[in-house]
Amino acid sequence: MKSIETTKAPGAIGPYSQAVDSGAGLVFVSGQLPIDPATGTFPEGGVKEQTRQSLLNASAILEAAGLDLSSVVKTTVFLADMGDFATMNEVYSEFFSAPFPARSAVAVKTLPKGALVEIECIATRQ
Repeated sequence: MKSIETTKAPGAIGPYSQAVDSGAGLVFVSGQLPIDPATGTFPEGGVKEQTRQSLLNASAILEAAGLDLSSVVKTTVFLADMGDFATMNEVYSEFFSAPFPARSAVAVKTLPKGALVEIECIATRQ
């Protein structure tokens, strides 16, 4: 198992890695809050801008692993409000193309730092 780290995405805010290469062909990217790594803050706006930033963060981490979003086989999207699903989905569709990764989207009571969205993913080296 190998930890993957990059300064092009926000650092871990707890005892976890930005991502882990399993050594068996899978890379697990931790949930990405919409923190701009250059400013340490959320982008201005709402769930649209936050979704974009979360996916940019995940993409930067995958790049550090030698992969990109086309390698993603599964995502999990956590939303503070399921009413934001359509807006999140609109932005999400700009980052992925067919064959789309499998996905779960769930509403949660709260997200760290008051985020509106958090996205994690699993990518394959195959």
